[in-house]
Amino acid sequence: MKANKIIPVREQIADVLRSDIISGELEPTTKLNEQQLAERFGVSRGPIRDVLLKLTKEGLLVSKNNIGSSVSSPLSADMQKLNIEIRRKIEEYAVKHLASLFTEADYDALDEIIAKMQEHFDREEFTELTKTDIDFHKYYVEKAGGEDLLNMWYPIVLRMRMNYQRIKTSQALVDEHKDIVLALRNNDTKAAINAIRKNIK
Repeated sequence: MKANKIIPVREQIADVLRSDIISGELEPTTKLNEQQLAERFGVSRGPIRDVLLKLTKEGLLVSKNNIGSSVSSPLSADMQKLNIEIRRKIEEYAVKHLASLFTEADYDALDEIIAKMQEHFDREEFTELTKTDIDFHKYYVEKAGGEDLLNMWYPIVLRMRMNYQRIKTSQALVDEHKDIVLALRNNDTKAAINAIRKNIK
Protein backbone atom coordinates (compact mmCIF):
# COMPACT_ATOMS: atom_id res chain seq x y z
CA MET A 1 0.00 0.00 0.00
CA LYS A 2 1.42 3.39 -1.02
CA ALA A 3 1.78 5.92 1.83
CA ASN A 4 0.03 9.22 1.34
CA LYS A 5 2.52 11.92 0.48
CA ILE A 6 2.52 14.83 2.92
CA ILE A 7 2.35 18.08 0.93
CA PRO A 8 3.90 21.11 2.66
CA VAL A 9 1.49 23.94 3.50
CA ARG A 10 3.26 26.38 1.15
CA GLU A 11 2.84 23.99 -1.76
CA GLN A 12 -0.82 23.42 -0.91
CA ILE A 13 -1.44 27.19 -0.96
CA ALA A 14 0.53 27.58 -4.19
CA ASP A 15 -1.54 24.82 -5.80
CA VAL A 16 -4.84 26.48 -4.82
CA LEU A 17 -3.74 29.87 -6.17
CA ARG A 18 -2.36 28.23 -9.32
CA SER A 19 -5.79 26.65 -9.87
CA ASP A 20 -7.54 29.98 -9.28
CA ILE A 21 -5.33 31.64 -11.91
CA ILE A 22 -5.48 28.85 -14.50
CA SER A 23 -9.28 28.65 -14.18
CA GLY A 24 -9.66 32.41 -14.55
CA GLU A 25 -11.27 32.75 -11.11
CA LEU A 26 -8.43 35.16 -10.33
CA GLU A 27 -8.58 37.37 -13.40
CA PRO A 28 -5.56 38.99 -15.11
CA THR A 29 -4.23 42.11 -13.31
CA THR A 30 -6.06 41.17 -10.06
CA LYS A 31 -4.01 42.45 -7.14
CA LEU A 32 -3.26 39.92 -4.39
CA ASN A 33 -3.34 41.12 -0.79
CA GLU A 34 -0.93 39.30 1.53
CA GLN A 35 -3.04 39.87 4.66
CA GLN A 36 -6.25 38.68 3.00
CA LEU A 37 -4.51 35.56 1.69
CA ALA A 38 -2.99 34.88 5.12
CA GLU A 39 -6.47 35.04 6.65
CA ARG A 40 -7.95 32.88 3.87
CA PHE A 41 -5.41 30.09 4.42
CA GLY A 42 -4.99 30.52 8.19
CA VAL A 43 -1.25 31.21 8.07
CA SER A 44 1.08 34.13 8.76
CA ARG A 45 2.18 36.46 5.97
CA GLY A 46 5.61 34.77 5.74
CA PRO A 47 4.40 31.64 3.90
CA ILE A 48 2.15 33.78 1.70
CA ARG A 49 5.15 35.92 0.71
CA ASP A 50 7.08 32.74 -0.20
CA VAL A 51 4.16 31.46 -2.30
CA LEU A 52 3.78 34.76 -4.16
CA LEU A 53 7.50 34.72 -4.96
CA LYS A 54 7.22 31.14 -6.24
CA LEU A 55 4.24 31.97 -8.48
CA THR A 56 6.07 35.06 -9.76
CA LYS A 57 9.02 32.86 -10.78
CA GLU A 58 6.53 30.57 -12.53
CA GLY A 59 5.24 33.54 -14.54
CA LEU A 60 1.71 33.51 -13.13
CA LEU A 61 2.19 36.69 -11.09
CA VAL A 62 3.91 40.01 -11.61
CA SER A 63 5.53 41.58 -8.54
CA LYS A 64 6.61 45.21 -8.30
CA ASN A 65 8.25 47.07 -5.44
CA ASN A 66 5.79 49.10 -3.34
CA ILE A 67 2.87 47.81 -5.44
CA GLY A 68 2.80 44.10 -4.58
CA SER A 69 1.76 41.10 -6.64
CA SER A 70 -0.91 40.86 -9.31
CA VAL A 71 -2.02 38.18 -11.77
CA SER A 72 -0.14 38.23 -15.07
CA SER A 73 -1.99 39.23 -18.22
CA PRO A 74 -2.40 36.62 -20.98
CA LEU A 75 0.33 36.69 -23.60
CA SER A 76 -0.18 38.52 -26.87
CA ALA A 77 -0.78 36.32 -29.92
CA ASP A 78 2.83 36.77 -31.07
CA MET A 79 4.25 35.96 -27.64
CA GLN A 80 1.96 32.94 -27.33
CA LYS A 81 3.20 31.68 -30.69
CA LEU A 82 6.81 32.12 -29.54
CA ASN A 83 6.03 30.30 -26.27
CA ILE A 84 4.55 27.38 -28.21
CA GLU A 85 7.64 27.15 -30.42
CA ILE A 86 10.00 27.20 -27.41
CA ARG A 87 7.92 24.62 -25.55
CA ARG A 88 7.89 22.31 -28.56
CA LYS A 89 11.68 22.59 -28.87
CA ILE A 90 12.15 21.67 -25.20
CA GLU A 91 9.80 18.68 -25.38
CA GLU A 92 11.32 17.47 -28.65
CA TYR A 93 14.72 17.64 -26.96
CA ALA A 94 13.31 15.64 -24.03
CA VAL A 95 11.87 12.91 -26.25
CA LYS A 96 15.19 12.50 -28.08
CA HIS A 97 16.89 11.81 -24.74
CA LEU A 98 14.30 9.42 -23.28
CA ALA A 99 15.05 6.23 -25.19
CA SER A 100 17.63 4.84 -22.74
CA LEU A 101 15.97 6.29 -19.63
CA PHE A 102 12.36 5.09 -19.70
CA THR A 103 11.33 1.83 -17.99
CA GLU A 104 8.02 -0.01 -17.99
CA ALA A 105 7.21 1.73 -14.69
CA ASP A 106 7.55 5.11 -16.44
CA TYR A 107 5.12 4.10 -19.19
CA ASP A 108 2.69 2.86 -16.53
CA ALA A 109 3.00 6.20 -14.71
CA LEU A 110 2.09 8.09 -17.89
CA ASP A 111 -0.86 5.74 -18.50
CA GLU A 112 -2.09 6.49 -14.96
CA ILE A 113 -1.89 10.24 -15.62
CA ILE A 114 -3.89 9.81 -18.84
CA ALA A 115 -6.53 7.82 -16.92
CA LYS A 116 -6.81 10.73 -14.45
CA MET A 117 -7.11 13.15 -17.37
CA GLN A 118 -10.01 11.12 -18.76
CA GLU A 119 -11.73 11.10 -15.34
CA HIS A 120 -11.41 14.88 -15.01
CA PHE A 121 -12.67 15.37 -18.57
CA ASP A 122 -15.69 13.11 -17.98
CA ARG A 123 -16.54 15.04 -14.79
CA GLU A 124 -15.98 18.39 -16.52
CA GLU A 125 -13.27 19.25 -13.97
CA PHE A 126 -11.42 21.38 -16.46
CA THR A 127 -8.96 23.08 -14.11
CA GLU A 128 -7.89 19.72 -12.70
CA LEU A 129 -7.68 18.37 -16.25
CA THR A 130 -5.38 21.25 -17.17
CA LYS A 131 -3.12 20.54 -14.19
CA THR A 132 -3.04 16.82 -14.96
CA ASP A 133 -2.19 17.63 -18.58
CA ILE A 134 0.78 19.67 -17.28
CA ASP A 135 1.79 16.75 -15.01
CA PHE A 136 1.94 14.43 -18.03
CA HIS A 137 4.41 16.58 -19.94
CA LYS A 138 6.30 17.49 -16.77
CA TYR A 139 6.94 13.80 -16.12
CA TYR A 140 8.98 13.14 -19.23
CA VAL A 141 10.62 16.58 -19.37
CA GLU A 142 11.99 16.05 -15.87
CA LYS A 143 12.96 12.45 -16.65
CA ALA A 144 14.93 13.57 -19.70
CA GLY A 145 16.67 16.67 -18.35
CA GLY A 146 16.19 16.86 -14.60
CA GLU A 147 15.57 20.14 -12.81
CA ASP A 148 17.57 22.21 -15.30
CA LEU A 149 15.25 21.35 -18.19
CA LEU A 150 12.16 21.42 -15.97
CA ASN A 151 12.93 24.92 -14.68
CA MET A 152 13.31 26.15 -18.26
CA TRP A 153 10.04 24.51 -19.35
CA TYR A 154 7.64 25.04 -16.44
CA PRO A 155 7.04 28.84 -16.57
CA ILE A 156 6.46 28.64 -20.33
CA VAL A 157 3.72 26.05 -19.89
CA LEU A 158 1.96 27.87 -17.06
CA ARG A 159 1.78 31.12 -19.02
CA MET A 160 0.32 29.20 -21.99
CA ARG A 161 -2.34 27.65 -19.77
CA MET A 162 -3.87 30.84 -18.40
CA ASN A 163 -7.55 30.88 -19.40
CA TYR A 164 -7.00 27.94 -21.72
CA GLN A 165 -10.23 27.13 -23.58
CA ARG A 166 -9.46 24.20 -25.89
CA ILE A 167 -9.52 21.73 -23.03
CA LYS A 168 -13.26 22.26 -22.48
CA THR A 169 -14.30 21.04 -25.88
CA SER A 170 -11.84 18.46 -27.11
CA GLN A 171 -11.85 14.78 -26.16
CA ALA A 172 -9.05 14.59 -28.73
CA LEU A 173 -6.81 16.20 -26.11
CA VAL A 174 -6.80 12.99 -24.04
CA ASP A 175 -6.29 10.83 -27.13
CA GLU A 176 -3.31 12.93 -28.23
CA HIS A 177 -1.51 11.99 -25.01
CA LYS A 178 -2.17 8.31 -25.70
CA ASP A 179 -0.48 8.78 -29.09
CA ILE A 180 2.59 10.24 -27.38
CA VAL A 181 2.89 7.27 -25.01
CA LEU A 182 2.35 4.76 -27.82
CA ALA A 183 5.15 6.33 -29.83
CA LEU A 184 7.46 6.34 -26.80
CA ARG A 185 6.66 2.67 -26.09
CA ASN A 186 7.51 1.83 -29.70
CA ASN A 187 10.76 3.76 -29.35
CA ASP A 188 9.65 5.82 -32.36
CA THR A 189 11.14 9.25 -31.71
CA LYS A 190 9.82 10.72 -34.96
CA ALA A 191 6.23 9.64 -34.20
CA ALA A 192 6.55 10.94 -30.62
CA ILE A 193 7.73 14.35 -31.88
CA ASN A 194 4.86 14.49 -34.39
CA ALA A 195 2.37 13.61 -31.63
CA ILE A 196 3.80 16.34 -29.38
CA ARG A 197 3.61 18.93 -32.19
CA LYS A 198 -0.03 17.97 -32.76
CA ASN A 199 -0.80 18.31 -29.04
CA ILE A 200 1.00 21.58 -28.31
CA LYS A 201 -0.93 24.38 -29.98
